[in-house]
Amino acid sequence: MAMDHTVKVILGSIAFATFWLLAVFPAIPFLPVGRTAGSLLGAMLMVVFRVLTPDQAYAAIDLPILGLLFGTMVVSVYLERADMFKYLGKVLSWRSKGAKDLICRVCLISAISSAFFTNDTSCVVLTEFVLKIARQHNLPPRPFLLALASSANIGSSATPIGNPQNLVIAVQSKIPFGEFVVGILPAMLVGVVVNALIILILYWKLLSVQKDEEDPSSEIVADEVVLSHRFSPARLSHTQIPSLNSPEWESRLDSMNANVETQRSVSSKENEIHRSHSALTESARISDASSQKREEGFSSKSLNSMDKQKESVSLQSSEEKEHWSTKWRRIAWKCCVYLVTIGMLVALLMGLNMSWTAVTAALALVVLDFKDAQPCLEKVSYSLLVFFCGMFMTVDGFNKTGLPSAFWDFMEPHAQIDRVSGIVVLALVILYLSNLASNVPTVLLLGARVAASAAAISPTEEKRAWLLLAWISTVAGNLSLLGSAANLIVCEQARRTPQLSYNLSFWNHLKFGVPSTLIVTAIGLVLIK
Repeated sequence: MAMDHTVKVILGSIAFATFWLLAVFPAIPFLPVGRTAGSLLGAMLMVVFRVLTPDQAYAAIDLPILGLLFGTMVVSVYLERADMFKYLGKVLSWRSKGAKDLICRVCLISAISSAFFTNDTSCVVLTEFVLKIARQHNLPPRPFLLALASSANIGSSATPIGNPQNLVIAVQSKIPFGEFVVGILPAMLVGVVVNALIILILYWKLLSVQKDEEDPSSEIVADEVVLSHRFSPARLSHTQIPSLNSPEWESRLDSMNANVETQRSVSSKENEIHRSHSALTESARISDASSQKREEGFSSKSLNSMDKQKESVSLQSSEEKEHWSTKWRRIAWKCCVYLVTIGMLVALLMGLNMSWTAVTAALALVVLDFKDAQPCLEKVSYSLLVFFCGMFMTVDGFNKTGLPSAFWDFMEPHAQIDRVSGIVVLALVILYLSNLASNVPTVLLLGARVAASAAAISPTEEKRAWLLLAWISTVAGNLSLLGSAANLIVCEQARRTPQLSYNLSFWNHLKFGVPSTLIVTAIGLVLIK
């Protein structure tokens, strides 16, 4: 492509520089508008400066890539609702054998989850788990956060859906999903192991500090307090009343006074006996009546308590049935989510259209959920989709200035992949540009040119060139804290996590990132054929 006139080159370069500045430094003091607005600003400047026409700008948007990205994000949202990442977090601490074992687990789980659910998603979900595990074992968070971010980048290189640049490469190269995985998987597995070893070597002393033994968590169970009332009704003892035998007065008293006195004394005694007998009889009758009433009251109370107990038992049984039915529905829904995800992966391995496969799986999960999908769809990162739209336009406009072609024309003779020196030069160029301009723009700028140069050698070399581009541009994200969005996500998540806050600095990351990136990149250059 011939270079356009000078004014167009300068204006296009200004638009691209604006996009690059806001993509790398989204909170720059004089224009803190963020990456998404920066990509749209770059695209708008390309059209305003007449580097692109409006129709050319719209045509630059790659809809299959956006569809694949949208579908994988929706599937990741439903997997998170189905507790997939919660289970992965539990695996991290299950029967742990120390700090070094935890480092290896973090590397492995981060790499596997990133290969299928994108590196950014894995880092968003797993960062807090890693911080909690480090705090529980009284270990420094830094090596664990580095293991999470770096392994997520390396693991995401193994599949076309692992990261955005792989999505671009898979769509542009038309390499089937299965061939893509087979081509990069060996390098990814070895790279994860070597990356873990580098972390263990650099932080061996820090991880060898004897941690304080944690007391086993004891469950405090409240003793049941049983209050039992024994009711013992009082029993009244009935006194026996002696029979009264009235004496017979047979003889007549001669003396009238003696008869009257005797009669008065006897009548007074009879009256006293009669009063005593009637009082005792009445009290016994009242006692029997009150006892009968009490027995009737207690029987009615016992019947009421039995009715209440029956109602409570029936209510409890209905609640238990409802609980178990809800639990089984939840388990069945989780199984459906996992089956749909497995079906999506199988369809991708079979070589079906990646974009429509991901969108179909996403819509299948929406239908199976049988609820309003708005809460789940709101979790999709639409700002990322808009960022890609603006980036497609900006990069296409920069390509039309001719500067990327001129740069590649200068580098092509020294970057032929049929020579060892050429592969090394190509790797260094991609590493540099991926950290300078970010990995996705680098792939968009150089992908087609690198593949065309390799296709001139042989079709096999063309496929290898695409796979090498995917590997190098992805692993390049580990070089510095600004090299990958996953690194920034881990850094920000760690800094903002309540009560577990940790600041991962640029220099602490760079000390690990430089040796790890160079060594792991070299492994891929040897193993990817």
